Amino acid sequence: MNGNGVRDRVREAVGLAVRGVEGVAFPASGIAGLLRGRPGGRGAGGVRVDPLPGGGWRVEVSVGVVRGHRAVDVTRAVRRAVRGAVAEAAPGTPAGPLGVTVTVTSIT
Repeated sequence: MNGNGVRDRVREAVGLAVRGVEGVAFPASGIAGLLRGRPGGRGAGGVRVDPLPGGGWRVEVSVGVVRGHRAVDVTRAVRRAVRGAVAEAAPGTPAGPLGVTVTVTSIT
């Protein structure tokens, strides 16, 4: 089972990785992020990470896209960044599937 410490580490790593993707304007947490988020949490707005039973992760990311960038290209780049961030942040955790959902909430 993945502990909360590992989950928090993965969430922070994913948030930082998403911010570094070209074409991402901002993480879009919305009201759901405010309700689920930790008080004083930083760096991972718009990111939800849940461990799967038996190992693996489900990651949901919501972003705004910079005008002039194709949303499909940005979502693919975000997905690649998420996969890399999870691999670095959670080495040695039980192997399992990695489900990544990227939602574009706006184009600015």
